Amino acid sequence: MKKLKIAQVAPLWFSIPPKKYGGIEWIVFNLVEGLLKRGHDITLFASGDSKVPSKLVSVYPLSLLKDKISWHDNTFNILNLSKAFKRASEFDVIHSHIDLWEVYFPCLVKTPCLHTIHNPLYSSAKKDSRLFIFEKFKNNNYAAISKSQKNLSRVKLNFVDVIYNGIRIEEFKFNPKPKDHFIWSARIDKYKGIENAIEIAEKTGIKLHLAGRLDSTQEEYFKKNIKPRLNKKIRYIGEYARGEKSKFFREAKALIYPIEWHEPFGLNMTESMASGTPVIAFNRGSVPEVVKDKKTGFIVNNIEEAIKAVKKIDEIKRIDCRKWVEKKFSQEIMVERYEKLYYKLLKK
Repeated sequence: MKKLKIAQVAPLWFSIPPKKYGGIEWIVFNLVEGLLKRGHDITLFASGDSKVPSKLVSVYPLSLLKDKISWHDNTFNILNLSKAFKRASEFDVIHSHIDLWEVYFPCLVKTPCLHTIHNPLYSSAKKDSRLFIFEKFKNNNYAAISKSQKNLSRVKLNFVDVIYNGIRIEEFKFNPKPKDHFIWSARIDKYKGIENAIEIAEKTGIKLHLAGRLDSTQEEYFKKNIKPRLNKKIRYIGEYARGEKSKFFREAKALIYPIEWHEPFGLNMTESMASGTPVIAFNRGSVPEVVKDKKTGFIVNNIEEAIKAVKKIDEIKRIDCRKWVEKKFSQEIMVERYEKLYYKLLKK
């Protein structure tokens, strides 16, 4: 098969790879790195402070949040897309990871385009402008990151494949003998299940380490609902950096992840299991696809079931968690799936 010239278009909120939080950005980095290893010519359209082994094109010198640009200001992400699509004739494939705004561009070029959707496509609102726009461009080529995300979508998009996110497993050292504490890891937000995790810890008496990014928009929520419940056993340790991530996961007995939303793909669950650390998670969204119930953790429906799972967590063999991720969620598997999809789109 001929080697391809591929444009990867990333959101500009964080650098590639991110220094701390940034799930989409890690996936883009893993994809770029893996495609380069396979001999493809990659041009990444991302923030100017990105550090990647590929060609880098930037419309803004810093990651947007680092420069205090609001989440609601999409000016530079649209500019980033226009820069990439203006050069469409230089590429065999354009692959975008920017939510929504990408949809306007593929009809303007002849180059095959793929849009991986990293965010949910369900909504309880009767009128949702984001879903309205997706409906208008439903025939574009879309990749879902889980079957759940695809099945829960209110818009019947042209999903050309479902490809799970893949992690660099070698970054996560396997640990067969953890310490005596449990962990919760995500961006600080109620729907990520932080209050549920604290309640489980309070009712079982376990030690719980909470870690995650605290955005300015959530500071009042944290101050009111989380901080008063912290103590010697339940600690908030802040946001870990890349070099601290493996240690954080591998030292824990289990990741407690009682989410309150249908998450398209929980990257932290794969990172935890790669370290040998099982997962106790609520049965929402992609959880049944990511966690193998009773083999790499426990999928539960409520606080009471989670408490029972905590008490029998030692039944899970930590090596099974590692093997599961190697089999399903490696960087190599993800890259190979996308590579096959690119060739399929080119044949069309």
